[in-house]
Amino acid sequence: MKVILVNGSLHEKGTTGTALEVISKRLNDNDIETEIFNIGGAPIKDCMACGACKKLEGRCINDDIVNRFLEKAESADGFVFGTPVYYSHPSGRILDFMDRVFYAGGKVLKFKPVYSVAAARRTGSVESVDVLNKHFSITQMPIVTSTYWGEIHGSKGEDISFDEEGMETAQTILLGL
Repeated sequence: MKVILVNGSLHEKGTTGTALEVISKRLNDNDIETEIFNIGGAPIKDCMACGACKKLEGRCINDDIVNRFLEKAESADGFVFGTPVYYSHPSGRILDFMDRVFYAGGKVLKFKPVYSVAAARRTGSVESVDVLNKHFSITQMPIVTSTYWGEIHGSKGEDISFDEEGMETAQTILLGL
């Protein structure tokens, strides 16, 4: 089994990246192969609903990080999408990325299990998870649950280890994969 973990932050080693590393390690410890896919800092265009992806067999007309992810997604068995929380909402980067991924390539994601995690300093994580989960439910992806919502708190990557409940929640998701 292979799970791709998507880091929707500019910072590979920030709170979101660190949370994904924790989840990845737990999955690896249970013989599940993982890959962390960083969407990085290059500009990501938003979806124009141009419909060109229908003619391009599930690829976006803008040949960028979205198409590279879709190529990898075909062989994945499950996913974890992670976002930092800005102003009680997911990052615009992850939303632009996901809108295009799900519009152009929803068929390669369909019926594959998925989990979302939001890294916040204080608040907005539940709302952010809810926004990400809407992409999954409309694509018929079973949403993996845990013992609490997929949220973890800290100002810096190393801070999340102090969020004991968040760490436990992040490590319990493998029960659903």
